[in-house]
Amino acid sequence: MSVDGQAASAKTKVRAGQRVRVEPMPPPPSDAIPQDLPLDVLYEDAHLLVVDKAAGMVVHPAPGHPDGTLVNAVLHHFGALPGDDPARPGIVHRLDRQTSGVMVVARTPEARDELVRRFAAHDIERAYVAIAQGDPPARVTFDTLHGRHPTDRKRFSSTVKRGKRAVTHVERLETLHASALVRCTLETGRTHQIRVHLADAGFALLGDPIYGRPRKDPRLRAAARALGRQALHAAVLGFAHPVTGEPLRFEREPPEDFRAAVEALS
Repeated sequence: MSVDGQAASAKTKVRAGQRVRVEPMPPPPSDAIPQDLPLDVLYEDAHLLVVDKAAGMVVHPAPGHPDGTLVNAVLHHFGALPGDDPARPGIVHRLDRQTSGVMVVARTPEARDELVRRFAAHDIERAYVAIAQGDPPARVTFDTLHGRHPTDRKRFSSTVKRGKRAVTHVERLETLHASALVRCTLETGRTHQIRVHLADAGFALLGDPIYGRPRKDPRLRAAARALGRQALHAAVLGFAHPVTGEPLRFEREPPEDFRAAVEALS
């Protein structure tokens, strides 16, 4: 930035009548670039990949996260991916940055189109494990509307008057200290769906920075601090191969940080 042809800084005071020239930085490149990043591959063939995404890894480039993503890693290890969006090639579904677990990535247009269709039709088996605070029921199904929170646009809510249908089946697997290990099976796949359903019912996920509220219980607080993220892991992904029709099912145990949180609360 310059004022009357002289370089200016954030402290420069501008007076009426002065000429200000601003030259913004060029936008970052929109195409994802290959990067040599660790990738835990569970399955691969010519049409698709199945990976275990690590907690902390963003799925695709986005504002604030131009690289270091799953897409960057897949491009490096496996080459070009299909798709109209250059920042999201091959992506047919997503996991939150701090959610670990099983994901599928398309490698051909045929596989991508069919997987997108099946996710839209909810013709995919998806199950998660989570640590829910409080004392959730042994079994419960949440069947609600799902939409943007009316006052906080970064959040979603299941108490909206308008939205898309969201269905989550929850089963308590183990009772823990002031919490429970639960299994969540999805019929639909809305953004933050599990986190929203459990939080709105009073059972927010341990360590959830958006939907959870710190509990006064010292063991819960200590476990949440050690985990450093929401206690959510995509454990199961099952579907028919989009090209051959072969039934595929992948199951992955939660990572060490999640298991340590369960042990700390057992």
